[in-house]
Amino acid sequence: MDLRIMGFESPLLSTLHHIFDSPEDTDKSSNAPTRTYVRDARAMAATPADVKEFPNSYVFVIDMPGLKSGDIKVQVEDENVLLVTGERKREEEKEGGKYVRMERRVGKFMRKFVLPENANIDAISAVCQDGVLTVTVQKKPPPEPKKPKTIEVKIA
Repeated sequence: MDLRIMGFESPLLSTLHHIFDSPEDTDKSSNAPTRTYVRDARAMAATPADVKEFPNSYVFVIDMPGLKSGDIKVQVEDENVLLVTGERKREEEKEGGKYVRMERRVGKFMRKFVLPENANIDAISAVCQDGVLTVTVQKKPPPEPKKPKTIEVKIA
């Protein structure tokens, strides 16, 4: 129903009218996210992590159950983004056996963390133990305060 006929004219109603009365043949996929974006978003949402700050470092603790250290990649991209990725592959079914229930997550894991300015990207270590990855990023030492410059006053 067009409310403009009844004398109701406002920008909000005009916008709602435009949204609900859009033609059906409009290509809806033009605004849809790409498969890569959806895959990465799911991988990030399903990877729990804790971030701790210590006086000299930042520590990222990430659950990576069932992954070996060779299946995990830790990288720094764009000079300040810590990227942690991994992939758990599905076990091959053995002859005569089949899954009755499959709840454990398989597929890619991924987390991105924007590092603060004082993070030293040249001093990063990663250790995986019992399905928990611990990435330690050392902090840069604080800049030394500038000493005021004393200027000698000469007598003319």
